Amino acid sequence: MNILVINSGSSSLKYQLFKMPAKAPVCSGLVERIGIEGSFIKHTVYNREEKYTIEESGFISNHGEGLKQVLALLTQGEYAVIASPDDITAVGHRVVHGGEHFKDATLITDEVKKQIKKLFSLAPLHNPVNYKCIEVAEQTFTNAKQIAVFDTAFHQTLPEQAYRYAIPEWYYKEHGIRVYGFHGTSHKYVSEQAINWLNKKDTKIISIHLGNGCSMAAIKNGKSIDTSMGFGPLSGLMMGTRSGDIDPSVIFHLMEHAGYTLEQLSTLVNKQSGLLGVGGSSDMRDIRKLVSEGNAAAVLALKLYAYRIKKFIGAYAAILNGIDAIVFTAGVGENDGYMREAVCAELDYLGIELDPNQNTAYEGELKEINTKSSKVKVLVIPTNEEYEIAHQCYAILN
Repeated sequence: MNILVINSGSSSLKYQLFKMPAKAPVCSGLVERIGIEGSFIKHTVYNREEKYTIEESGFISNHGEGLKQVLALLTQGEYAVIASPDDITAVGHRVVHGGEHFKDATLITDEVKKQIKKLFSLAPLHNPVNYKCIEVAEQTFTNAKQIAVFDTAFHQTLPEQAYRYAIPEWYYKEHGIRVYGFHGTSHKYVSEQAINWLNKKDTKIISIHLGNGCSMAAIKNGKSIDTSMGFGPLSGLMMGTRSGDIDPSVIFHLMEHAGYTLEQLSTLVNKQSGLLGVGGSSDMRDIRKLVSEGNAAAVLALKLYAYRIKKFIGAYAAILNGIDAIVFTAGVGENDGYMREAVCAELDYLGIELDPNQNTAYEGELKEINTKSSKVKVLVIPTNEEYEIAHQCYAILN
């Protein structure tokens, strides 16, 4: 069964083709800088132990045009992987916001599309683009089932005391103001891998997704019971360019005493803060380089970053009433051993003991990096959102 997974951003489109139930993709690719000068496509085909990469450049005006070029790469030339669009059984779409309507992967109908449109205001950079890619895919892969997998769905198991804000109920009832949480597909995937690794019935897991966006989730017996992102993807941890948690009084103060507009404030906390605002770059690798050069601001940025994560570990240990495992995943979580060490330092009171040798020897597969005496497993698990989307689509069709 050929399942094409589409993961679209505001100016990008990632894709992978799976021949399910096989976990390894047939091909994968990235369309970058859509609608911006310097557009390009990188397309990789996997054949046993070998891989072949094709790179093309040239202005791509919109996501529809990008998807047409992807189809050409899938069906034409020496490295074609399908004969025609009819060979695709299903197209799985990552949709960022599902509100309270969607708790699972869902076959896309006209009614589902209406609900996705209603949520445009809650994810203005992503849901409109996700919607557009659904429409283009419907026209391109006419025989395929279109399936939506929502980033928020995994967190729909949060209890009311975790998802409600302490404001009058009217705002929840009329405006849907509540905690939704994000990165749900990633948290679901890595927590299921951790549960299999632990091989026990009842599990208490803290999942730590550290990329350009960062979030954590408290997961009990496979269900999310709390998460650090909230109504939008701004709250919680310090991120690449987002501030994470900030006292709302700061916003009021800047509006009243410095004349900031809503747009300026949004730009400040979403695009000018986090690692970039404190340390001078949104890329953890750049921050590490600055630290090696003795840059004090970069040193502080790392301390703030690790400190926030440690605070949430403590909070979630309380919520879960114990921890079986903490999981590091995504770009920083998987690749930055120094950050994993900083987070785990002085958490022995929770039974968390990192093995420095195992931590530095990590090479890209699921690995246990705790000491043998550690009461809590410390795991590094590469996330695989595209496969998780394909897996959920496959489950719907079988």
